[in-house]
Amino acid sequence: MDIKVLGGCCGNCETVMKLVADKAEQLGISISLEKVTDMAVIMGYGVMSTPGVVIDGKVVHAGGIPKPAAVEAWLKG
Repeated sequence: MDIKVLGGCCGNCETVMKLVADKAEQLGISISLEKVTDMAVIMGYGVMSTPGVVIDGKVVHAGGIPKPAAVEAWLKG
């Protein structure tokens, strides 16, 4: 599972990175996690509000910190 967290150097982006990593570890799911800060790439996904989360090329979240239950649902697919 390829996961990208879209956003600049904000604290919210770091929080989302940790949330996703921790949930994946709890669930025993192997992921590739990457932080994307290039605004051209972020805009290419159509994300106007960060942090954004992209899983396997599909935007699943934009703007704010997602709820842990939502992250778990994404990871379980």
